[in-house]
Amino acid sequence: MLGQLLLAASRSTLVRRSVSGMPLTRKVVDRFVAGETTQEAVTAIQRLADAKLAVTVDHLGEETRDSAAATATAKAYITLMGALREAGVSAEASVKLSAVGQAFDEKMALEHAREICAASPMVTLDMEDHTTVDSTLGILAELRKDFPQTGVAIQAYLHRTEGDLRDLAGEGSRVRLVKGAYREPASVAHQNKNDVDKAYVRALRILMAGKGYPMVATHDDRIISITELLADRFGRSFGDYEYQMLYGIRTDRQEALAAAGHTVRVYVPYGDDWYGYFMRRLAERPANVAFFLRALGGK
Repeated sequence: MLGQLLLAASRSTLVRRSVSGMPLTRKVVDRFVAGETTQEAVTAIQRLADAKLAVTVDHLGEETRDSAAATATAKAYITLMGALREAGVSAEASVKLSAVGQAFDEKMALEHAREICAASPMVTLDMEDHTTVDSTLGILAELRKDFPQTGVAIQAYLHRTEGDLRDLAGEGSRVRLVKGAYREPASVAHQNKNDVDKAYVRALRILMAGKGYPMVATHDDRIISITELLADRFGRSFGDYEYQMLYGIRTDRQEALAAAGHTVRVYVPYGDDWYGYFMRRLAERPANVAFFLRALGGK
């Protein structure tokens, strides 16, 4: 119930103004967001690289309905990738297509995504609510004609996911498997946590049995153990899949997995449009809410 309320709040203008105006909100946001500027993002990525962690970086923003804002987002990625090259570090780009025009002009979104792919070592398309899935997969197919390593995030809680994964698990395909963090109706998505977990394992099995490159986005030790079992069953070595975890969450686990020889990629968000991302992180784990409340209480 709390998670559903927080997901609803993530799209509320009134709650956005209230939360954004709290003096101590910034203290909590800093745990999950690497900063607002290009330089702050570069600094965070350098620190992760020094810890032998790979990075995928997200310039925060979504549901853009203005062409100038969409263009600015694409330029922000290109600027960041240039700054990272100058700093001697590398990061994949994670791109929300709704931030580069998908909601009002799919052709514009595709062209902006092409520009980002040309500037980035690698790109993965984030997946948003269920209404965007077909559009996102269509744009993915177009991008892969010129940038075959373009990846995509797929959400386990959607009823359609297993079918999508069977189409995507081919040679060379890169898929980030996530549980899903949007408020969706029961007609399209599992609602119960246990059902979502089971759906995630079924989806993971499809990816591990396939010929693509699974990117296992999880902080759940049970899922990590299942991943290892499936990797062994299907003959995958450490270089044949990777773990992905969020910036600021379970950093000790990230470093332990990397020290054991796994590829661990940290999802690093940055930018000033942090509200929607922040609220979804609170919705995902009760521990995040407790952290927020402790900060507001000054503890």
